[in-house]
Amino acid sequence: MARRSTEPRIQPAGAARATAFVVFLAVLPLVFAGHWQVSLLVFTVMYAGLACAWNLLGGYAGYPALGHGAFFGIGAYAMAITAPHLGVGSGYRPFLLVLPIVVATALAVLPIARLLLRTRAAAFAVLSITVMFMVATLVYNVRGLTKGSEGLPVPFAPFDVATFERPFYYAMAALLALTVAVCWVVRTSKLGLALNAVRDDEDRARGLGVQTELVKMVAFALSAGLTAGFGAVWAYYITYVYPPFAFDPLLSLGAVLMAFLGGRRTLWGPVVGAALIVPAQQYFAYRYGASQLYLIAYAALFLLVIYLLPDGIVPSATRHLRRLRAAYRAHARRDRATVGPVSTRGGQG
Repeated sequence: MARRSTEPRIQPAGAARATAFVVFLAVLPLVFAGHWQVSLLVFTVMYAGLACAWNLLGGYAGYPALGHGAFFGIGAYAMAITAPHLGVGSGYRPFLLVLPIVVATALAVLPIARLLLRTRAAAFAVLSITVMFMVATLVYNVRGLTKGSEGLPVPFAPFDVATFERPFYYAMAALLALTVAVCWVVRTSKLGLALNAVRDDEDRARGLGVQTELVKMVAFALSAGLTAGFGAVWAYYITYVYPPFAFDPLLSLGAVLMAFLGGRRTLWGPVVGAALIVPAQQYFAYRYGASQLYLIAYAALFLLVIYLLPDGIVPSATRHLRRLRAAYRAHARRDRATVGPVSTRGGQG
């Protein structure tokens, strides 16, 4: 008997959705071409990617990571430090550093991952936040490399003023597409099955032979590396990196909120959550930013998501559509069962 392949396979419907998503990302800045609109798209796509990257560890593996701002800041400072020292210059060349930063960060965090992943649940959440503040404190104090609280400049991009934001948008969009592709591969592979087993019952999974430590470290490394990539593009976009902005706790919480709203452990849920929250966040910050009232709205939204949509929009909508389809099919079967005998009697008469 032929052995069934366990490699991920792209179904026609999935390929169509992926193609539509890529085309959608490509045409967005052409439809919304204003400077502020493309800038909003840059941050929306960035947060969508951050939420997807977080979902690898917080959703699939079930580890409540709250300190991903550390990896975002590492990516930002990696761009600010390496671009001038390597003589990369400006223009499109700094974008070539993004993938090396992703890989380097993923490898560098493995020792930290091994220590943190010995804990679970609330202990892991607290330690992940602690790591973020430790890295931020280190950046403040290693002044010879990071210039401390003064921050670091990033080479200014000499793009055309009329379309200045578009290269950064497409860089973020390409990284988002890569992140979604990585999430799809993880979901449809043995790694995804192992992460599901870890999330459901880690001790039982270990007893059944799952290499729990290895799969958790792989998920941690992928999540951290991709997060650092978005931080690198962000640093090049804003042209100057300060520790309070690079290691912002609200950035980590925002990515978690978007994953919760859209649906953890789903492929498209974090993207949907970011598409809804980021524009609302920017609106509240614009209207109420001076009084910090937008933070209250942010916290209220998080509570509403937890209480009203614990599974997120995508799983809830999927269940609702399945119920509607099941009700429609049952109604259609009842109609056929009713019409059939009546038609037969009419023919006999």
